[in-house]
Amino acid sequence: MPELPEVETVASGVNDRIRGERIQSVWLSRYKEPFKTPPRPMAEAVTGARIDRVHRVGKHIVFDLSQEKSPRHNSPLQWIVHLGMTGRLLVSAADVPIPPHTHAILSLSSGRELRFVDPRRFGRLALHTIDDSGSAGSFRGPGREPLTIPPADFAALFRHRKLPIKAALLNQKLLHGVGNIYADESLFHAGIRPTRMAGRLTRARLDRLHAALQTILRKAIELGGSSVSDYVDADGVAGFFQLEHRVYLRTGQPCLVCGTPIRRILLAGRGTHYCPHCQT
Repeated sequence: MPELPEVETVASGVNDRIRGERIQSVWLSRYKEPFKTPPRPMAEAVTGARIDRVHRVGKHIVFDLSQEKSPRHNSPLQWIVHLGMTGRLLVSAADVPIPPHTHAILSLSSGRELRFVDPRRFGRLALHTIDDSGSAGSFRGPGREPLTIPPADFAALFRHRKLPIKAALLNQKLLHGVGNIYADESLFHAGIRPTRMAGRLTRARLDRLHAALQTILRKAIELGGSSVSDYVDADGVAGFFQLEHRVYLRTGQPCLVCGTPIRRILLAGRGTHYCPHCQT
C-alpha cells in the first residue's frame, strides 16, 4: 500500500500538472467498490468544478474544488482519493490508451485526462462537503501529521501504550500516513527494536525516533517514494527510495552497518524487518 511519501509524491505531481483546470466531464466504472459516495451524485457534483489545489492528508489525496454557486451545489467540495493497495492516479493525454482496471476518468479543460486505475479495487473515491456554517470543515485524517508533529506531542502519543512500538507507529489514529516500510526504516535509524513496548521507551529514545521518522519520510519524498510493488507517480514513473532501504525486505542479508543478518518477524500482522545487533 502506498505510504505517506508515495501519496505525497502523487498529490504533488498531480497538483503541479492540473491545478487550475476545470473538470469538463466525468466517467465512472460500474464497479461499486471504489465509491464511498455513489457514482452519479459524485459525477454531478464535480463536473464543472475548478481544481484549486491537490494535496495530501495522511494517506489520502485531497482535491480542493470550487464551482459557480448553484441551487444544487452551493458549498465548497473536496474530492477524496485513497489509493488502497494498487491504486494509481495518472495524468494522460486523451489519446493515450486507457489502462485496464480504470475506474474513473476526469476530462479536463486542457484536453488531458485524470485517470484512477486500481486492479484490486481496494482504493476509495469520495466527496467531502465543507459546510459554510463551520460545522463541517476541511477533510482531516484520523491521526497526527508525522512531518509536523512536535517532539513533545510525538512522545505523548506513546505514553502508557501497552503495545510494540512498531504496532503503535502503524496505528493511523495516532500518526496517519506511516506504514510498514517507513516504520521499519525509521526504527532502524533510531536504533530501536520493533518489539519494544511503546509506553516503556524513554523520552530520549522517542526523540531519536521522531527525528529519524521525519528524516526518512522527507528523504523518501525527495526520491519519489519506494517502488516495491505497483506504485508509480502521476506520470507513471517509479520512485527510488527502495535503493536506500536498510532493513525492509532485506531478510537474511547483512546489515549495512554491522554485517549481522537482517531478521524478519511477524508483528501486528505485518512482516517486520530489523537488525538484532543495531536495534536494541
